[in-house]
Amino acid sequence: MATELLPPFNVRLLFLFLAATATCLASESDALAISTTIQARHLPYGTIIDPVYAAPDSDQIVSYTRCGDSALWTGHYLAAEAFRYKVTGSPDAFTNIKAAIAGIKSLVDVTGNNLLARCIVPLNSPYAQSIMSEETANGIHTADPWFWVGNTSRDEYSGVIFGLAVAYDMVTDSAVKASISNLVTLLVDFVKGHNWSVLMPDGSYSTTFLLRPDQQLTLLQVGRHVNSGHFSTDYDIQKVLLSVTVPAPIGVDVQNNDSYFKFNLDYINLYNLVRLEGGGPFKDLYNQAYSILRNHTRDQQNAHFNMIDRELNGPDATRDAETISLLDQWLQRPKRDPYVNLEGVLPSCNTPDEACSLVPVPQRPTTDFLWQRNPFNLMGGGFGTVEGAGIDYILPYWMARYYGTIANGDSVVSAATGSSVVSPESIASYYGTNLTSDTAQPTTLPLPITLAGISVQVQDSAGATRAAPLFYASQTQINFEVPAGTALGEAKFTVTNSSNAVVSTTTANVQNVAPGLFTADSTGKGVAQAQAIHVGVNGQSSVMPIYQCSGSTCSSTPINLGVDTPTYLELYGTGFRNPSSLSNVSVTINGATVPLLYAGTQGGFVGLDQVDVTVPITMRGTGETNLVLTVDGQIANTVRVNIQ
Repeated sequence: MATELLPPFNVRLLFLFLAATATCLASESDALAISTTIQARHLPYGTIIDPVYAAPDSDQIVSYTRCGDSALWTGHYLAAEAFRYKVTGSPDAFTNIKAAIAGIKSLVDVTGNNLLARCIVPLNSPYAQSIMSEETANGIHTADPWFWVGNTSRDEYSGVIFGLAVAYDMVTDSAVKASISNLVTLLVDFVKGHNWSVLMPDGSYSTTFLLRPDQQLTLLQVGRHVNSGHFSTDYDIQKVLLSVTVPAPIGVDVQNNDSYFKFNLDYINLYNLVRLEGGGPFKDLYNQAYSILRNHTRDQQNAHFNMIDRELNGPDATRDAETISLLDQWLQRPKRDPYVNLEGVLPSCNTPDEACSLVPVPQRPTTDFLWQRNPFNLMGGGFGTVEGAGIDYILPYWMARYYGTIANGDSVVSAATGSSVVSPESIASYYGTNLTSDTAQPTTLPLPITLAGISVQVQDSAGATRAAPLFYASQTQINFEVPAGTALGEAKFTVTNSSNAVVSTTTANVQNVAPGLFTADSTGKGVAQAQAIHVGVNGQSSVMPIYQCSGSTCSSTPINLGVDTPTYLELYGTGFRNPSSLSNVSVTINGATVPLLYAGTQGGFVGLDQVDVTVPITMRGTGETNLVLTVDGQIANTVRVNIQ
């Protein structure tokens, strides 16, 4: 199938394309762009709220929404910028940290008694009336020149305490640490001083921590961490009284996935409760609670939860590779909130609005923070007019950078996906600085093992060292084939020069498969590097391009399915030539599985793999949509195709 359908000229162009380019997803540029957008549009009054636009295709802001969870997401945003600052030392990140802390302080100051408000808005804001109308049920309180939203929940306290605790540990500036210590003290003292409940101005209680010993202890744990003299005695007493009960509420939470946001609260609270406990029987009880939570959510493809697990359980190659893939997939999601309804597209189980298996990240319903939503949900969203802040990307991204899941220095990644997982005989890229002073690519086969005066040596987990065939070499990038026979596990990649001196070294995880599909613009996102083949009634086949490019920008070209004769789609990638079985390879288009014809080596070029599928006539009119390749349970980067 591979060689019968394949026009060699197109693939040769692809080969030359690969020799000079490669992709790196889950990128810092994406994270920085999101932070810039947050500064420009999501912090009009100092804390996170989301803009509402006049129409899905309009840039005119007509209101703001999600004010009721502003404290929660400002805490998460603060954590993201704190991890960013620790990794990069960026002055912008430091400025953002101070601004976020000031925003949280405004939520405490505005109430007049150290109660935490949900959000704060100027009375003279042009959006004041619409925000008041939306938040009426939570209670609107006036403190001229502001109004603030009440009915504060445990969610808001948990989010703020999470962000403040992270920032306290990521920033060394004494003034910032002092401001965090003061804020945490005010927040915890208020709740503790009202019998672990949240007292509203009218004398009612909006919520209580009395039934959540895990959250009580987290507040005290963070309190003693930032203000030991004030909270240590209280914490030492309460952990004796409450620690044995910490697993109980977690056990209740995991009985079902209803109110899925509860798991985000559990993770951000246990993150601090566990990591700040030195050891001994109390930490054993906290870990027991965390294990209950993790066992329930481990396989639910959640980048945020994975990064908290990275702190609490250390490196895990499979989980960490999944995290990078999930972040890559997040980038395929819409920035606004169009309504998503996958009923009839994906099989449902239990209830009509719940899928039988995990919904791929790019297709999950739009929301404020993806990782706090049920990954089996088939429907949700709005009208395409609300822009999400993107904290669900920047928080796990900067955590991944901080914990080394995404390499900060020289790195080896899949040339198709940017993931730090590669496979034997796959095409990979080595990124670094001053790798060589020349730029070169070979003009003949077989590929050389020395190019531009350098070579790449691969030492696998079994201790064997092999030279890698090279496609391309430059000052910052080397494209190469992972040598055949490389043992699975962590491998060491070393760049050496003509004097055999080490120029650079790094590691990457080698798995049996590391599926990735190339895209037309080489970013690993967008329209697939592929071609459609239509077979006419006379049996003659014709090739249809599925994309067009102008400079570095590529767009999809609609695939005409015809009337009653087959149309095939050939996609090129790397890292999936060794599946355990062809039955463990699947391709979905618009969420529906399509017939697989072939998956394996392309046959003509080193490291290049190919997958061929039939595009069913029933997909006519689908439009531009996602295509997802899965091999042995490993999901490749999501690419786009356009079906007319």
